Amino acid sequence: MAFAVLILPAQARFASGQVVMTIGVDALIEEGRLDPAPYLYRHLSGDWGDLDDSDRRLNDAALQSGGDRLFSSYQVTPDLKLWIITEWDRSVTTLLLPDEY
Repeated sequence: MAFAVLILPAQARFASGQVVMTIGVDALIEEGRLDPAPYLYRHLSGDWGDLDDSDRRLNDAALQSGGDRLFSSYQVTPDLKLWIITEWDRSVTTLLLPDEY
């Protein structure tokens, strides 16, 4: 499933491309257990969530070079983690659960 994201260009540090989600994320949204918008906004603004310093540096370098994917991880609840990955060419951003990778 794809959905539209309304984010002002001044707030985003990079283009999202098409935003898509996995079946698991879609099910959590349908059940009312997840609102992905705040996490997507954080990702697009360069807030990588719960990553270690090494992974943060990799993302920051990828922003400069434009040659690698961007990855964020957010602990939504104690038992729910959301990953967001933007492809290296910024054509697609995928919201997924870790077990769907």
